[in-house]
Amino acid sequence: MRCGHDDEHQALPHPVTAKARNYRSGETPVHSHLRAQLIYAGSGVMRVETEAGCWVVPPVRGVWIPANTPHKVIMLGPVEMRTLYIRPDAAPGLPDACCLLEVSPLLRALILALLEEPVNYERAGRGGQIAALALAELRFLKIPALHLPMPVEPRLQRLCQELIANPDSRQTLETLAGQQATSSRTLARQFLRETGMSFRQWRQQARLVEALGHLANNMPVALVAGKLGYRSASAFTAMFRRTLGCEPRRYFAGEHTADTGNDDAAQREAA
Repeated sequence: MRCGHDDEHQALPHPVTAKARNYRSGETPVHSHLRAQLIYAGSGVMRVETEAGCWVVPPVRGVWIPANTPHKVIMLGPVEMRTLYIRPDAAPGLPDACCLLEVSPLLRALILALLEEPVNYERAGRGGQIAALALAELRFLKIPALHLPMPVEPRLQRLCQELIANPDSRQTLETLAGQQATSSRTLARQFLRETGMSFRQWRQQARLVEALGHLANNMPVALVAGKLGYRSASAFTAMFRRTLGCEPRRYFAGEHTADTGNDDAAQREAA
């Protein structure tokens, strides 16, 4: 399987190019590309961060990054990164903001097939047909609920960063509001306005994003639950199943069933 340089992928007139790169761990600097990207984790887990929020990318999922979007990628252990670079005018109907996508078995096969073609593949030949089918398949991918939106307001942003750094925090909305010299109702409205989520939903999502990185590195569920402030492994597993449609083991095997959204009852089970 070939690997290429980004400049080569950006300069070609081809509507879609593919790149393979393996990492042990670490992170990239903040950067952007002239082309849109679909970053796919063949194995391992990545976290993609932009000013708008962060996305955890476990196996069989991918993150869509529009052209000219500053971002960085953090490898949470060894990662086999597979990327499609897509000319913006070749995908006018695709999202104009970052989002996580369910990478279908067909698209995974198409990515691997395109990687076996030369970078400068024959656009009228097999490579061009694979690329066209990959573009068509992208339009049918589902968007799961694994985005952690970040607020823009400075005080709320700092508060959220503290909650991310301390996912087992037991502080209530009322306590946090007192620290911000505001009321819990005002803080609740700020959370909803800035993130589109309630405080309960946002904190559960932050814990879930943190959990995925630990689970991908084979940390036992009971230990993950404790790190995130859940009273028991069963309470954490119940939240995970309600939110992502299956238990952690099945999720990482790509056997999920459906995304059911955030669940306030599961948040109440956290300590």
